[in-house]
Amino acid sequence: MGDGIAPVAIAFAVLDLGGSATDLGIVFAARSLLLTGLVLAGGVFADRISPRLAMLRADVVRTLAAAAMAGLLIAGVAEVWQLALLYAISGAATAFFNPASDAILPQVVAAERVQEANALLNLSRSVGHTAGPALAGIMLALGTPGWALGVDAATFALSAAFLYRLRVPPRAAAEEPAFLSELRHGWREFSSRTWLWTIVLSAGISNAVFFSAFMVLGPVVANDSLGGSGAWALIAAALGAGSIAGGLVALRIRPPRPLLVGEAAVCTIALPVALLAVPSTTVLIALGALICGTGISLATILYETTVVQNVPQAALSRVYAYDWFGSLALEPLGLVLVGPLAAGLGTSPTLWAAAAVVTSCQLAVLCVPSVRRMRARPGAPAATPRLRPIEPGD
Repeated sequence: MGDGIAPVAIAFAVLDLGGSATDLGIVFAARSLLLTGLVLAGGVFADRISPRLAMLRADVVRTLAAAAMAGLLIAGVAEVWQLALLYAISGAATAFFNPASDAILPQVVAAERVQEANALLNLSRSVGHTAGPALAGIMLALGTPGWALGVDAATFALSAAFLYRLRVPPRAAAEEPAFLSELRHGWREFSSRTWLWTIVLSAGISNAVFFSAFMVLGPVVANDSLGGSGAWALIAAALGAGSIAGGLVALRIRPPRPLLVGEAAVCTIALPVALLAVPSTTVLIALGALICGTGISLATILYETTVVQNVPQAALSRVYAYDWFGSLALEPLGLVLVGPLAAGLGTSPTLWAAAAVVTSCQLAVLCVPSVRRMRARPGAPAATPRLRPIEPGD
């Protein structure tokens, strides 16, 4: 829920402070840059100390960062650079949280239930991503972005409390190899699977284009043409509601070729961007976001289940670290450039170009044979160690 509140609250905090689309892009880019730059270290760290501890420590830092942003805004002394710095600190903590949160699943769930567990986990996140923007919209209508970020801080504190109580089976003690050796091992696991690195490459380009256009230009379009923060909160909530729908679908289906189905579903990613380019009505854009969210959620669950079934558990955090790194590596650049591009080309042409790029990217992934041919392995162990050829890392 906190992750759903923060982008809406921060976007309108920056705009309320007199910031432009470029300023908003820089704030989001600061977070993305730290997240991307530290995620590989986060994967190794989680494998060394345990995913649970990495997640717990990250949540403590994110609680403090969100609380500091809230305090500055409520006191009326916030500046854009301060929000950028604190959001970057939150992104650095997230770099240690994300690989660990992906890797902890097979430690607490039986192998044959991994898809259901992934679906329920994504479903709970999606509920938060739906309720979060809606709650942010209400709080922005009644108060200021500072109060919304105060609630965001409370959600991270609650998350840390739950993680403190989570019990994970102890890991056997083992000699820890050198940091660079672990990264090289992770790279071999990651790069040896064509289906894995091509999907991550596609995600890297799509994230840089889609999220930059949607998260930076979307609030600007809403502010200028759709009535303000309430309209954008509805659109963002619809994206989260689509994630819920995708999670429910994933609970019911087990396609024999999961990556083919999932990557085809991601072709819907261009829909809300194209509708923002028109711009269409708030309701139609929200419907496009709903469909897009469904496709992304279904694809994510099928992809993550495939990774868990085909990658040794001992390497999962590092594999997911490379996954996160590749998926986010270009995002800071996209966030920094989208504002100036919109200023030079116009908001609508920039959004149309973004829709064309992400569509082309997904069609290219569907042309990869190993993506189309990968078959589900129901009941396959999530962590069968192999002799040294593989390990991947969102």
